[in-house]
Amino acid sequence: MRAEAAAMQVLFYHLTETKLEDALPALLEKSLERGWRVAVEMRDAARRDRLDQHLWTYREESFLAHGTEAGGFAAEQPVLLTLSAANDNSATVRFYVDGAEPSGDMDYDRVVFVFDGHDQAELERARAQWKRLKAEGHDLTYWQQNAQGRWEKKA
Repeated sequence: MRAEAAAMQVLFYHLTETKLEDALPALLEKSLERGWRVAVEMRDAARRDRLDQHLWTYREESFLAHGTEAGGFAAEQPVLLTLSAANDNSATVRFYVDGAEPSGDMDYDRVVFVFDGHDQAELERARAQWKRLKAEGHDLTYWQQNAQGRWEKKA
């Protein structure tokens, strides 16, 4: 878990050119390269299961080691796809996708919101989280995709 004195880093990734399935694997790979354990929270079991399958097959030459809380062995997963606010794999990084929102203490080094720019409800939730977390004094960064689908830091 994170040190009490350090402010939590919060990143917002605004999808405008690709889908979550295209963008999330690279973000998770970067996290694993840095030695971080990751939890990815979403709201829908069917969506979690589709994403679970996608992460095994999204690239022919490799796969992303991960699991779900439904699959057992949650504590051993470097990346855990979950519907729960629990931190079952002792993650230091928490992703919120598909409109999932924090429902408890966010005791992480880094929190990442990935939201669909074509979904008005997700945009509004992300704006509300930005305002709340900014007011709490966290270190916020906003990234948006450019026309080529690459991330550009906007704030």
